[in-house]
Amino acid sequence: MFRNILVPVDIAEPENARPGISTAVEMARQSAGSVRFLNVLPLTPVMLAEYVPPDFDVQQRKTAEDTLAAMARECGLDANRVSTVVRQGGIYHEVIEEAKAMPADLIVMSSHRPDMRSYFLGSNAGHVVRYALCSVLVVRK
Repeated sequence: MFRNILVPVDIAEPENARPGISTAVEMARQSAGSVRFLNVLPLTPVMLAEYVPPDFDVQQRKTAEDTLAAMARECGLDANRVSTVVRQGGIYHEVIEEAKAMPADLIVMSSHRPDMRSYFLGSNAGHVVRYALCSVLVVRK
């Protein structure tokens, strides 16, 4: 069974994350496993750096950490079986790197219906499915 489950969460779209979170929590319950919520912050483009406050990255990280902590408290698992982490960089790259670092035996991702943009460029979930070293479950609403 899967004992170390990674759940990437986009805190800007919490409703989209709910199916993946519920699935991961249920799987962790069945296997006495643990869940780690991950949020990936984008890098601030250099051309925008002069227009944002000097502590913008710190504020972003604090908001992400607080939001993930609230999700962890509300997910229904014991606190010792839930952890959170915030990384910064490219989404699929950081998801794959965190899965290696844990090490995760399963990544559970929520995904929205594909649109034309993701059809041509590929989605983050698609990249994770192709390049992760562990199993990946993509959950749709």
